[in-house]
Amino acid sequence: MATSIVSYLLNLWLLLFFSKNVSSAFDGRKIAQHNTNLQFIHTIQVTNFLPPPHCKHSTKAGKKNKALLKVVHKHGPCSQFNQENAIAPNILDVLLEDQLRVDSIHSKLEAARSDVKQTDSAKLPAKSGESLGTGNYIVSIGLGSPKQELPLIFDTGSYLTWARCNADQTLDPLKSTSYVNVTCSSPICNSLNSATGNPSTCSSSTCVYQIRYGDGSSSVGFLATEKLTIASTDVFDNFYFGCGQINQGLFGEAAGLLGLGRDKLSVVSQTASKYNKLFSYCLPASSSSTGFLSFGSSQSTSAKFTPLSSSASASSFYNLDMTGISVSDNKLDIPASVFSNSGTIIDSGTVVTRLPPTAYSALRSAFRQAMATYPMAEPLSILDTCYDLSNYTTVDVPKIVLSFNGGVDVDIDNSGIFIGKELTQVCLGFAANGDDGDIAIFGNTQQKNFEVVYDVGGNKVGFAPSTCSS
Repeated sequence: MATSIVSYLLNLWLLLFFSKNVSSAFDGRKIAQHNTNLQFIHTIQVTNFLPPPHCKHSTKAGKKNKALLKVVHKHGPCSQFNQENAIAPNILDVLLEDQLRVDSIHSKLEAARSDVKQTDSAKLPAKSGESLGTGNYIVSIGLGSPKQELPLIFDTGSYLTWARCNADQTLDPLKSTSYVNVTCSSPICNSLNSATGNPSTCSSSTCVYQIRYGDGSSSVGFLATEKLTIASTDVFDNFYFGCGQINQGLFGEAAGLLGLGRDKLSVVSQTASKYNKLFSYCLPASSSSTGFLSFGSSQSTSAKFTPLSSSASASSFYNLDMTGISVSDNKLDIPASVFSNSGTIIDSGTVVTRLPPTAYSALRSAFRQAMATYPMAEPLSILDTCYDLSNYTTVDVPKIVLSFNGGVDVDIDNSGIFIGKELTQVCLGFAANGDDGDIAIFGNTQQKNFEVVYDVGGNKVGFAPSTCSS
């Protein structure tokens, strides 16, 4: 009798066990993957793949900055420009324009390589400028006397700062007492070639700049000096910038561009006497949040630094030495020569991180293996590893770590792993270059929720995990 009761209870337990697991397997609202190495995965709510519908205001004040300016995503719920009839940016257009930017960077660096062979703190909140079509971010600065507030794209891959001064003028030089055109005879006029990629020209006696970007956008105008105000306290006289007369392209509500590259005409070089060529930024996890751009100090004391690459002398980009990639704490079998031969830059204006094909193939294979229990979806433009996550509430995603010289490991935030606008097509936010010899680019999607510290004077770049709360 006792044996019969034990047998009955055992059978009942087995029935309940298998019923529960079969039910879970066919319940699309459950987690399909159960990874026991929890420290090597991100468990992400699928709702995080889409920006929240409501504005998420920052509640923290800057730790080291006296001035704090609020900025928001142009198409996000915090924006004053977010009208009911506003058209949201098309992800396919963003990716196409991103590829044009990458092609332009590769072309510029190839030309630079050919030439070599032949011979006190201020903080600005940053908002996503993805709606501009170039995947960049926007901050507000002041130009003129009295100060005119201007929303500018900030870009570590650009050098000359410029603002629109044309008929639909955003900056009105006639209302400023400190505006002065630069003459053609000025030595600084000859510096435009390195800052814009084009030689200067003249209109009467005034120096004229012309600049064209990878997505086809362009600006032509006068080189001038003006009073620059960063935040509300830091003022710089005789700041060189471009007063744009003919401006074409996807600048949207932005009034121009703030150049954060390494050229002597960049804002980094022109403010070096106060900020010591040190700046940092934190890109927010979604378009419903804000981040910051800080000059003169970083907000974190825990940043880990990797030295700028010795190959950086070939260009004004910020070159790093990538040494490896790990997925779920497993270092991928990628020869070191793959990274050393291509080189790597970090760029605030490139959306999707580009890797040498050999490295990307290894990353894709490991990522797909770790995500094997989730249904795949059709590729999205340059993104070929996509998933239909519409039937899940949470997903287990393998952690991705990019390693750099000096033992610096950047554990990509869960907001920086996927790109997509619909839950039926969420894609790994990495792509392959056309050739192993093309330079790798550490894009802004993978930089989200990190304070990225550029100590140009110290010849190094640092990374510190951050929530970007300003």
